[in-house]
Amino acid sequence: MPLNDLIPIINRLQEAFAPLGIPPIDLPQIAVVGSQSSGKSSVLESIVGYDFLPRGVGIVTRRPLVLQLVNEAVEQDYAVFSHINKKIFSFDEVRKTIQMETDKVAGGNKGVSPDPIILRVHSSHVVNLTLVDLPGLTKVPVGDQPANISEQIRSMVLEVISRPNCIVLAVTAANQDVANSDGLQIAREVDPQGLRTIGVLTKLDLMDQGTDARDVLEGRVYPLQHGYVGVVNRSQRDIETNKSMKSALAAEQEFFIKSPSYSHIAKKQGTVYLSHRLNAILEDHIRSCMPDISNRVKTMLRDATAELEQIGGDDSQTEQQQRAVVLNCITRFCQNFSECMQVQSAKYFHRCKLNIFSGSVKA
Repeated sequence: MPLNDLIPIINRLQEAFAPLGIPPIDLPQIAVVGSQSSGKSSVLESIVGYDFLPRGVGIVTRRPLVLQLVNEAVEQDYAVFSHINKKIFSFDEVRKTIQMETDKVAGGNKGVSPDPIILRVHSSHVVNLTLVDLPGLTKVPVGDQPANISEQIRSMVLEVISRPNCIVLAVTAANQDVANSDGLQIAREVDPQGLRTIGVLTKLDLMDQGTDARDVLEGRVYPLQHGYVGVVNRSQRDIETNKSMKSALAAEQEFFIKSPSYSHIAKKQGTVYLSHRLNAILEDHIRSCMPDISNRVKTMLRDATAELEQIGGDDSQTEQQQRAVVLNCITRFCQNFSECMQVQSAKYFHRCKLNIFSGSVKA
């Protein structure tokens, strides 16, 4: 199977399992974790090449966002939500849709929900990649958020990253003490050896003068199997002045090349390198998991086929025939329920009669 086909196959399985809540198979995926102020959203937007995520104060990501990037030769980049199945060419509309769907499920009071939003982006400028963006870790509720919002988010994040096939992308701001990184700390809880964690350091350009993050990037502080990648995202001013992603990526590359601290590792830093690195990690991970996934899918398919045969249908039927099978099942259920109730009623009245003849007042 060609490597480029691996990630799309897992994407289709993710979409098929999404309505089930907890997937029956532990699918390989990369989950993005970090605090609200870590720059997590900016990293994702830089990878995609568009502003498409809601912005604001406090918790912005309130539902898991399964972001599926599809490298495809298209005339114009577009996005598709799995539950809408319509091409959206405006990424402003994508942002509004994410906000609307979040409010619809999680409410307007900054609450959270584990129900994911699946968004597929088709572009010739992205690599095949799937990322699960999780709500940012927080410690203090704001406004009318639930008092236990911190515990809710933490529980949601742990449920995802505790799965053995989940790669953890821990995003940390370099201008803060890495030892206190919320992303690295929660990743360490489920992956103490750092075997399935990759670190991303943001805000390298905002570090105090005379300091740098070389020791972290080169793995001398807290080593990770997949290492660290440094990125420089657009500043708030850049966003407000509509600095293009292309210009931002060029400025990022220039920062690493000209920096005395990072020039010797510049080729392995930046958003473009991060995208290709994540693509390689995910494809390798999927390849190693694919035999087990294939066997489990075949078993599930065999069990589902046997169950379908029991109720009188098969997967070759037309839609009208499938409706007839469902209607027949409902009819049989109603008949069985009615017969069961009749039997129970008969037993109840028989018991009542016995109680009357015995002089008992109880039924």
